[in-house]
Amino acid sequence: MKVLVKEKIAETGIDILKQHFEVEVRTDMTDAELKEKINDYDAVIVRSATQVTADILENATRLKMIGRAGVGVDNIDVKAATQKGIMVVNAPGSNSLSVAEHALGLLLAQVRDIPNANASMHAGRWEKSKFKGEEITGKTLGILGLGKIGVLTAQRAKGLRMQVIAYDPYVSPERFEELGIERAETPDQLYAASDYISIHLPKTPETIGMINDEAFAKMKKGVRIINCARGDIVDEAALVRALESGQVASAGLDVFSKEPLPSDSPLLKFANVIMTPHLGASTTEGQDRAGLIVAEQIVAGLTGGVVSYAVNIPAVSEEAMRTIGPFLPLAETLGQLMASIAEGPLSKVTVQYSGEIAEQDTRLLTLAATKGLVQVGAEETVNYVNAPTLAAERGLQVSEARDRRSPDYTNLITLKAVDREGELNTAGTVFGPRNRMRLVQVYRHDIDIEPSAHMVFLRYEDVPGMIGRIGTIIGGHGINIAFMNVGRKKVEGKAVMGLALDDPLPASVLDELRNIPGVDGVRAVELALGE
Repeated sequence: MKVLVKEKIAETGIDILKQHFEVEVRTDMTDAELKEKINDYDAVIVRSATQVTADILENATRLKMIGRAGVGVDNIDVKAATQKGIMVVNAPGSNSLSVAEHALGLLLAQVRDIPNANASMHAGRWEKSKFKGEEITGKTLGILGLGKIGVLTAQRAKGLRMQVIAYDPYVSPERFEELGIERAETPDQLYAASDYISIHLPKTPETIGMINDEAFAKMKKGVRIINCARGDIVDEAALVRALESGQVASAGLDVFSKEPLPSDSPLLKFANVIMTPHLGASTTEGQDRAGLIVAEQIVAGLTGGVVSYAVNIPAVSEEAMRTIGPFLPLAETLGQLMASIAEGPLSKVTVQYSGEIAEQDTRLLTLAATKGLVQVGAEETVNYVNAPTLAAERGLQVSEARDRRSPDYTNLITLKAVDREGELNTAGTVFGPRNRMRLVQVYRHDIDIEPSAHMVFLRYEDVPGMIGRIGTIIGGHGINIAFMNVGRKKVEGKAVMGLALDDPLPASVLDELRNIPGVDGVRAVELALGE
């Protein structure tokens, strides 16, 4: 596989990529060249300068992943990538600390007027009385957006003995209490209480232009503004008016609605506006972390590992991933198995989580099960990105159910459906320090067998000699049975046999098994384990 690194990332990240792939570093490549050569690569890594548009992706048939060495993905057409089945990953949190520290740096620079005092000194003046500042201890910092950067900013502000109030409608009151931060019910409440306001919101249709004339009017007179998030969140024309009226005492801006900042921007005329050229993430440590994280994500995605930071599949916290990660291969395997043994197409499948795992965020597990379900018989490569689309195209609905009780297993995943013959289940769990998968239910019968690449499942009348006849036929064709297990509900009733084989069974052998008296179902199953 081949990976293009189109913008500069840390050498540690490139070294990781080179351990697995052919790597081409082309920081001089134009966007036009990228469009022309897009099918030379399995993955592309960019930072913020490259615009990965729908036009560039139009003819991309080989590309599997786009990596953004940073937090935002504004420069990537995620919708177009998703439609192409291309996974988009980023490096959230890699530069969060850098941005939080920069926000506080802009605040301190404002309250002590450090840039202007420095300029005065370099001009050969000693204007001590001119640059009288103010203390931040005991003052109230209002934080708009309590994501990772907002939390880091709040924690450091509290360390400076500031009062902190925050607004974020998606963060629970319990989380606010845990962080020791006062919760504003509305932005207006935050505006009225804050001496300083730091913006840490994402750029969305709702937040663009959110800090406008109306918002400034509701703030304390003499408020100071910090924006290290996205330039479009602050209406710059409204900010100019607020600065001119004195409603806003000063501003510290690292981001702008248009970057680079135009030379005729009215913001340039204000000595009390401290500006930096989008430096929030620009620390040696932050840049190294971003390159390293995105490289690790590319390796995981292209080698069949667990991708933690894909933006077009459900986001799962690192803590949750540690819990559910071992179950991802199981969920996918159960999906493949169900699709392989079902009589006819399935219209509805319920993925039920039982035991401790039922308390986790299981969206990614359900997505893995969906991938397994549509992987069987698919003409194209199936991944976490396009699996839901392929399921919808098949008329397949996949839903979740939970039962925190699991009398037999600590954790259990069960796929339930109805095919032409009635109820159809596949269930499994993982065991031991190596998280070995076990299939514990197939069709409607309990069983205990480890999944294998080549398997056969038989339904038959449980009568003496049946196991021997089956084994004799398979062995007679020179195919080794690695292990087997039988599940039955009652003596001399219906039973299910699962066989793990070293090689797939030819069609002629399957027909021979079907012709055994008492056998009423034989299904060969090829499992793409670990793919």
